[in-house]
Amino acid sequence: MRSKPGPSLLPGLYVHVPFCRKKCFYCDFYSVTEKGLEEAWLASIRREIDFYKDRFGGFSSLYVGGGTPTCLDDGKLAALFEILGRHLTFHADCEVTIEANPDDLDGPRCRMLKSLGCNRLSLGVQSFDDGELALLGRRHDAKGAAGAVEAAIAAGFSNIGLDLIYCLPGQTERSWRLTLERALSFKPAHLSCYQLTVEGRTPLSRMVSGGGLVLPGEKEARKFFLTTSRFLESAGFIHYEVSNFAASRERLCRHNEKYWRRVPYLGLGPSAHSFDGLTRWWNHRSLRRYLAAAVRGKRPVAGHETLSEEQTELEMLYLGLRTRRGIKLADLGARALPALSELRRARLVRVRGDRVAPSRLGYLVADSLPALLC
Repeated sequence: MRSKPGPSLLPGLYVHVPFCRKKCFYCDFYSVTEKGLEEAWLASIRREIDFYKDRFGGFSSLYVGGGTPTCLDDGKLAALFEILGRHLTFHADCEVTIEANPDDLDGPRCRMLKSLGCNRLSLGVQSFDDGELALLGRRHDAKGAAGAVEAAIAAGFSNIGLDLIYCLPGQTERSWRLTLERALSFKPAHLSCYQLTVEGRTPLSRMVSGGGLVLPGEKEARKFFLTTSRFLESAGFIHYEVSNFAASRERLCRHNEKYWRRVPYLGLGPSAHSFDGLTRWWNHRSLRRYLAAAVRGKRPVAGHETLSEEQTELEMLYLGLRTRRGIKLADLGARALPALSELRRARLVRVRGDRVAPSRLGYLVADSLPALLC
């Protein structure tokens, strides 16, 4: 008898909430700040579900991201969860994550999120330094971030993840370490630590290209990364993906693991991506184009692709070699063995049993490893 797949191997659902109160200087995720389109967006989510409700079966994770989901008022958030619960199927132990801005959270709001079934909170803290938060254009300050975490804990959230950003202009290793220490003081279940990257079409890009801001160089970025990994691992965290750390194996982000392991997932909302195991497709990035397609009764899909066998194998390498889990040795051809030996000697990968995975140094060049092994 075949065993049932674990929850990390069952489909996941992502819902993109494309609304923000304001755009942060560095953010390139799709969002709009105009008000008045929330009801139309909810109606379009409901219509989009009809195209897929029998295609994926039950979901073992739900991730509500954005944008800023918590900029929706209580009524609209409740309406979203009512639509999802009525028309889709979720497993009993479903991981339900909602992204939140600290400025949107207090005790009553956290209790309301719990009442909707959210059992995992992803808080966009970014920093516990007021100067750095101002530089990033965040709405909250360090005190507000701490208050939001405390409110979530008081409301009964035990699975809390904090998003943090390093390699900011003018940031020092000391200020970054202080942010990490402050984050750990709340005993979070998960930390996502991202290097600040300059995305086109953002105010940050214009500031950097105009010479108004200078980002740390490659050598400094390497130091930040290694400091982060060593510090958090010494605190007991598992560095299980290039940018992600979990307090225990049970606290790995189940939903994001589906992306790295190429497990099917459905994305609803503008700019959301989906994957059914063979084909990947993505929705219109424009909210108005997304809404217009829904009104016409059409799938709001902007494009799709079906990978060849060779492309699939390469993608498995790219995704797997970003994670502590790595890939199976059997997935590497005999031609890769000399390169694998070189990478082991350079301490960029490690081999345990029948799997090969990046080392801490290997994480630094994770995107280059597949090309070296092909």
